[in-house]
Amino acid sequence: MAADPSIDSAANRIRIVLVGTQHPGNIGSAARALKTMGLSRLVLVAPERFPHIEAHALAAGADDVLAAAPVFATLAEAVADCRLVLGCTARSRRVALEEHLPRAAAALVMARAGEGAEVALVFGRERTGLTNDELQLCHAAVHIPANPEYSSLNLAAAVQVLAYELRMAMLEAGEAGGVATSAAGEPASHAQLEGFFAQLADTLDAIDFHKGRAPESAMRKLRRLFLRTALDVREVRLLRGILADAQRMARLAVARAPGEAPPRS
Repeated sequence: MAADPSIDSAANRIRIVLVGTQHPGNIGSAARALKTMGLSRLVLVAPERFPHIEAHALAAGADDVLAAAPVFATLAEAVADCRLVLGCTARSRRVALEEHLPRAAAALVMARAGEGAEVALVFGRERTGLTNDELQLCHAAVHIPANPEYSSLNLAAAVQVLAYELRMAMLEAGEAGGVATSAAGEPASHAQLEGFFAQLADTLDAIDFHKGRAPESAMRKLRRLFLRTALDVREVRLLRGILADAQRMARLAVARAPGEAPPRS
């Protein structure tokens, strides 16, 4: 593949995030998988054992990827500046997310990275994967269609599958003359969206939207609805302004004495 600044720039905005990795060898193998496919950004969230000699041994020359890998305490911190977060997971989850196969996910990742967005592909623990709370932080899921009779895929192997599909997407972009860009507004970051969702939850509580029902189900549905729309920064700012006014009116309603007429606008 001929060097193309737009493709290199897009690739540099793609991070592979490993959450709670239990075996250090998988961290090293994942670093090797990335480097062989022209990727370099590995991010670790609360690894059980890292740094570790086994990680460097299995990196097999990708020590620079390991050395540059930042370590975060939580997934939210690791993806705070991302505009797209895809969680690699099995289908049997209580958290319903839009699903992509690896090839479609890679195309989506390259398209968003080409628009200037920071993008993350997130992989969970070897035995238990991502928790439901962690999946709530993802915009969509990626499912590798393994043999249903033996679907246990090693973590590093799963990383290799997605890294390969990203490589193919980069090659296709090179043949097409570069990564297409978009004229749309700047996508809202993960941190901006989480701030909006927190304010939305507070507002729904303030207006007694749930009427005593558990709020979790409604918030899951609302998160999916807004994540599908790919809100930009201005849209989030507008929505938060509406929520701020709703919260202000809720406070006024609580402060008014029973039977008192509402204030004139």
